[in-house]
Amino acid sequence: MYPRFHDKEYILTDKLSYNTGSPKRGEVIVFHAPPPANSDYIKRIIGMPEETITLKEGYVYINDEKLPEEYLPNGLLTNQKNFLRNNVPYKIPPGYYMVFGDNRNYSSDSREFGPIARKAIVGKAWVRYWPPAAMGIIPHENYLTIPK
Repeated sequence: MYPRFHDKEYILTDKLSYNTGSPKRGEVIVFHAPPPANSDYIKRIIGMPEETITLKEGYVYINDEKLPEEYLPNGLLTNQKNFLRNNVPYKIPPGYYMVFGDNRNYSSDSREFGPIARKAIVGKAWVRYWPPAAMGIIPHENYLTIPK
């Protein structure tokens, strides 16, 4: 998730919020990675259940609207991988989410392994507590302009 997160940082995960609410686009979450990985991943929710996601010319489109991703470094494009291909719309199934890493060129994410089930989500990344110089609440994006 570089540049937002770096190796050897420690975070606390909010495991309670999703008991009363649903995950939202732009939130950084921790989830059980799909097999064969035997670990948890940290990624950003990009696509919501029952939306159509498409990669076009290096950008993400949700229901045919370009997703504003100001948190990505200038000039960084979102390229296809084995699961999500350029110019091929994908309808996200009910109860599933598409998650991408912010370091798109080096991220193993939904473009590679597909959508993740709601039940795989551990919680929302909440607070970074190590190293002390980076300590603080983890910001999440708010996408008010993209239709559900």
